[in-house]
Amino acid sequence: MSIPIAIIDAFASGPFKGNPAAVCLLEHEPNELWMQQVAEEMNLSETAFLLAREDGSYYLRWFTPTTEVDLCGHATLASAHFLWTNGHIHETERIEFHTHSGLLTAKRAESGAITLNFPAEPVEQTAAPDELLHGLGLIPRFVGRNRMDFLVEVDSERTVRTLKPDFSLLAQVPSRGIIVTSRCATGSNTAIDFVSRAFFPASGVNEDPVTGSAHCALAPYWQRRLRKNELLAYQASSRGGELILRVEGDRVFMTGNAVTVLIGNFVGK
Repeated sequence: MSIPIAIIDAFASGPFKGNPAAVCLLEHEPNELWMQQVAEEMNLSETAFLLAREDGSYYLRWFTPTTEVDLCGHATLASAHFLWTNGHIHETERIEFHTHSGLLTAKRAESGAITLNFPAEPVEQTAAPDELLHGLGLIPRFVGRNRMDFLVEVDSERTVRTLKPDFSLLAQVPSRGIIVTSRCATGSNTAIDFVSRAFFPASGVNEDPVTGSAHCALAPYWQRRLRKNELLAYQASSRGGELILRVEGDRVFMTGNAVTVLIGNFVGK
């Protein structure tokens, strides 16, 4: 068995930046245990599995090293990049992905930038679990939750960037993950509207470098706070990544670039 697989840096301005995802193109209906084993072997925050449909669209599933997830932005962007750059779909064509979170689409601009059409996942204000507060070691300005994650606004960009969570406590929080965010520092020489970091220890990923799905919550949150539909975001992990966001009703459009860093074939059975 030889299956094409690639590692692609998503939401990246160049190699070794943004968030790396493995993309695996399948010929047959996948075995869930095998997909989980491949994701564990790749040991990236997500491995994406693609399977072509007769209508030209694709089934798409995402696995962390320990579990399957319902929504993933960077591995979707990486999957679209893989299909276009390897000639499976013409670069001018829109790609449709059928996922556990419904139909997702991707379009490629002449510049090579990729825009994803994702569902908005707004949060509602909620009480913070003790494990969340102690795990972050701070008093938040706001705590909200959607069906996947907690969103925590803190007092400053500096707090976001210097945060050192206790991952053993955050792993006990009953959610997929925890998103920490703040408005960009006032007076900073940048067009960035807000910064964030995202932690998913319960899913086997202590900190995700750049998280597209987190921005399905962040975009509508900062749209309301800043009263603007178009936003520039920066995820302040050690690798870092920039996202251009646009909120339209119940959809979030996120734009970024991708770079292939490895191409090969998976030969394990």
